[in-house]
Amino acid sequence: MNNQDQAKLRWGILGAARINERLLPAIVEASNAKLVGIASRRPGAAAQTLAQYAPCHPEIQSYDNLDALLNDEDVQAIYLPMANHEHAEWALRAIEHRKHVLCEKPMALTVEDIDAIETAARRYRVTVMEGFMYHFHPQHARVLELIRSGLIGEIRSVRASYSFMMRPARMYRLAEDVSRGGGAMWDIGCYAIHSLRMFFQQAPRTVTALSKYVESGADITTSGILDFGDGKFAHFDFSFERARRCEYEIVGTQGGIKCHVVWQLPGDVPVISWWTEDGRQSEERLPVANHFRLEVEHFSDCVLNGKDPALSFNDARDNCRTIVAALQSAAEGRVIKI
Repeated sequence: MNNQDQAKLRWGILGAARINERLLPAIVEASNAKLVGIASRRPGAAAQTLAQYAPCHPEIQSYDNLDALLNDEDVQAIYLPMANHEHAEWALRAIEHRKHVLCEKPMALTVEDIDAIETAARRYRVTVMEGFMYHFHPQHARVLELIRSGLIGEIRSVRASYSFMMRPARMYRLAEDVSRGGGAMWDIGCYAIHSLRMFFQQAPRTVTALSKYVESGADITTSGILDFGDGKFAHFDFSFERARRCEYEIVGTQGGIKCHVVWQLPGDVPVISWWTEDGRQSEERLPVANHFRLEVEHFSDCVLNGKDPALSFNDARDNCRTIVAALQSAAEGRVIKI
C-alpha cells in the first residue's frame, strides 16, 4: 500500500444492487476513498457489476459470498445497499466485524433496530450513517442560507413531491409488503419525509396519510400532511405511477423558495427559484455536483478524522418514527400522533 492509499478509507460494497450504478463510481472517484471489493450472494453478480461500472479497475476484488467481504481485513468501511428489510441484520453483522457502515436509506424499518445498531456501533467504536445522498448536494445548503437570511420570513408550510413511472426493471420495489420495506414510502417517500423535516427545527406532532396499495401490500402512491403545530404543515406526495417529479417548496410569511430537482441525475443543472411579497424574484443555477461522491467523501472524512457524521442516529430515528406513523395512518384511516 502506497502513502497515497493510506490517506484513503478502504471500502467494500455489500450487495450488487442497482444503486451501484451511481454509488460504485462515486467511491472510485472520491478523493479520500478506495474501493477494495464488492460481494453478492448471486454467483457472478459482483464481478458483472465491476465490469459494468468500474471496467478500468481490475484490482478491485469480487466475492460471491457476503461473509468473505466482511472477513477481508483490508476493508475498513461497508456500503450497504441490500433490500430494505435486510439493512438492520447486515449492518449489525458488519459492525461486529468492526467495519464502518454507510447504510443506504432506510437504516432500518423500526426505531428499535436503529437503537440496536447505535448500541453496537458504540460498542465496536465504528461510524454508522444513513445514506441520504441528496443531503450533501450544495443546493440545499444554499436554500438554508436563503432561509436564514430572512428572505422569506418565518416558514409556515413545506411541500415535497417525488414520483416517477415504474419501469418493469424496478418492479422489485413493489414485491414486498410495507412491513418488510416494500413500496413507495420506504423507497422514495423516506426522501420526502426527510427533506420536509430539514426545514422545521422540531419534530412533527401528528401525521395524516392516504395510500393506494398493490396486491403485495406495498403502497404505490402515498400522500399526506405532517402537523408541526401552530399552523405549520408539511405536505408530502410520492408515487410510482406519475410522471417524474422531484422537488420541494418552502413558503414563509414573506415569500417562498423552490428546489426544482432534489435527486440530481448526472448532468442535471441545480435550479433554485425564489420570490418575495414585495415583488422580488430570482432563479439561481448552481454548478453541477455529484451528491453520491460528496456523500462518500463526507463519510470517509468522518472516519479518517474522527468526526461525527452530518446525519445522526437521532435523525434516523426521527425519520423512521415519522414514516411508521404515516404508514399506520394510511392503513387505519386516522390521524396518528408521533
